Amino acid sequence: MQDSIIDALRRQATDEALNVARDWVFRAPEDAAAHRWLAVAWQQKGDDQAATVSIDRAIVLAPQDPDLHLIRAALLVRQRQVEQAQSALSEASQLNPNQIGAYLLQAQLAFARGDVAEADRQARLAARVDERHPQLAGIQSLVALARQEHDLALRKATDGLKQAPDDAQLQYAAGFAYRAKGHLAFAEQAFRRLLEQLPEARHLRILLAELVARQGRLDEAADLLEPLLADSTQATPALLRLAGGLRMDAGQVEQALPLLRQALAGAPGHRPTLQALLDAWRRLGRQDEAPGTLEAALATTSDSADLWEARMVIEADREARLAIVERWQRAMPSSTLPLEVRMLHQQEAGQVDEADATAWRILELAPEHPDARMQLLDTRLKRDPAEAVAQIETWLDADASQQSRYFLRGMLGLSHDRAGDFARAVEAWTALQAELATQRAPLPPQSAPRQDWQAAAARSEEGPKVLFLCGAPGSGVERLAAVMQAAGEPFRGDRFGATPPADGFQSFQLVQGLSDGSIDAAAVANRWRGALQARGRADGYCIDWLMWWDNALLQVLRPHLPEALLVFAIRDPRDMLLEWLAFSSVLPFAFPPLEQAADWLARALEQVADVHEQALFPHRLIRTDAIGHDPQLAAVAVSQALGTQMRVPVNVGPPRLAAGHWRQYAAALAGPFDRLSPIAARLGYAAA
Repeated sequence: MQDSIIDALRRQATDEALNVARDWVFRAPEDAAAHRWLAVAWQQKGDDQAATVSIDRAIVLAPQDPDLHLIRAALLVRQRQVEQAQSALSEASQLNPNQIGAYLLQAQLAFARGDVAEADRQARLAARVDERHPQLAGIQSLVALARQEHDLALRKATDGLKQAPDDAQLQYAAGFAYRAKGHLAFAEQAFRRLLEQLPEARHLRILLAELVARQGRLDEAADLLEPLLADSTQATPALLRLAGGLRMDAGQVEQALPLLRQALAGAPGHRPTLQALLDAWRRLGRQDEAPGTLEAALATTSDSADLWEARMVIEADREARLAIVERWQRAMPSSTLPLEVRMLHQQEAGQVDEADATAWRILELAPEHPDARMQLLDTRLKRDPAEAVAQIETWLDADASQQSRYFLRGMLGLSHDRAGDFARAVEAWTALQAELATQRAPLPPQSAPRQDWQAAAARSEEGPKVLFLCGAPGSGVERLAAVMQAAGEPFRGDRFGATPPADGFQSFQLVQGLSDGSIDAAAVANRWRGALQARGRADGYCIDWLMWWDNALLQVLRPHLPEALLVFAIRDPRDMLLEWLAFSSVLPFAFPPLEQAADWLARALEQVADVHEQALFPHRLIRTDAIGHDPQLAAVAVSQALGTQMRVPVNVGPPRLAAGHWRQYAAALAGPFDRLSPIAARLGYAAA
């Protein structure tokens, strides 16, 4: 429906857009997106009051959606257009004040419907009339925020506030900009001033609660939401859940429990609410209340897998859990989830034949279900690997899904491995990697060895504030990352997410630029430090998991980041190559032809050996050979390397090939292993 509304608005068919939006709200009254687009349609129609009511409803339905708050801020352009335009335009310009008002209105409408480029275009037209108009500064600041240009947003907002210190929209923009930059106290101050100016804008309490909570004042944050919760029209499940979560975090579990119960009653089956409720019952020792509450929810919402799962989890008796799975299956006969739970119980009980039978039932509903296939393949691999190979080939002939074929090709290699046919395993994995290569990034470039390093800066006696975690493909670095992530702050793995930091450390150009001097090392260090604030590490402490390492980066670290410590994950290079070939890597790089892969991996590890042997920078080597997939061993390895006790994570990833398994491939991978033998010896590994 969103596309239909946007299309109607672009055609200026306002009534059509309004009718579609009203129908959407009627069909999905608890959908924040529906109310958001109804607000946009009302704006286009010219009914500011109705637009405000709709966007405020969207906010209480999705209180933590920042886009809704920005749209609410943009509404002020329309509401205050005449007053602001007439008072702010310079009389000397002798231009029609309605002209800039029209531009600002069009910019606001474009912003509300998500067309940031059009909002920017209209703002530029307005700037030709009066570039110092404070209301224009508000729109420019909102556009900059939408584009993640936080410094520009703050500059525009603060410049506008110098001319119009009480302008509500500029206060909004400044608050959002401070929030985005991590200046939480300043953001709080801006939004508190706004709430004083606009006491009817109760949604501001949601923003304030978030900011206060992020500063550690959890009970105060929860108190801020009380006026909203007292109004039954405002106390949506999302808002109740937010308030309950704040009470839980503040240790006020008794106060949290009724809020979470109300949230569940309004939105049965919502997973975060269920998790919080289960935790509250546990912490209060009132688990006996759980069955009744969950059964009441199931009576109205029997098609929620999360609700059934929660109901099952609270049962200690295995037979009672299985009885709930039976009910779940009857309530959701077309879902694989209850069957998956049944199969898991059968696996835990060692009921192989029963688990296989359940797996076949799952495949009737979902023919390419990976866990069901794994159950059947595991049985065949233990019984007769050749049977597993035959089954995989049957599935490969039938499957159309590319993702499923990738999975099966990987399993085909493992089946050949179990059968002792190592040459065919290499053949299967090589074919898989060739298919995957088109979807992955090329390997990072590598700098040439050098001896003329710039002198290292003096290190602080306080010890390292920054830890860079590095590891080549196949090193098991992700297992160390799991330990560090379990410890919480200040770990950052955002380089592997959808929005990596814009600090230059992601760019392959860095290697060549630092090597030939075209990139200034000090500027790179400053850019990295400057990005810490946006990453939530304004205090300068950070465990930064790098996507790749090259010794060219030492030109940044040695003179300009002396507070850092390098941590390298390593293992036998031949096992690294084999794991990279068989399982790809958490690092998003393509696996090249085998000889090239071995050559690149050898050079990468030679650089690590140079750092270690020449003491080029403070570092730790963590050998992951013995860790396997054991969380306890991973935590011990990291603890010993860093000299501090690390928390044991829930898991560190699935099992892989055992350490030393490369020896089984001595013939099949003889050439690549010959290239890796010298660096294996340098790192302390046996020749055979």
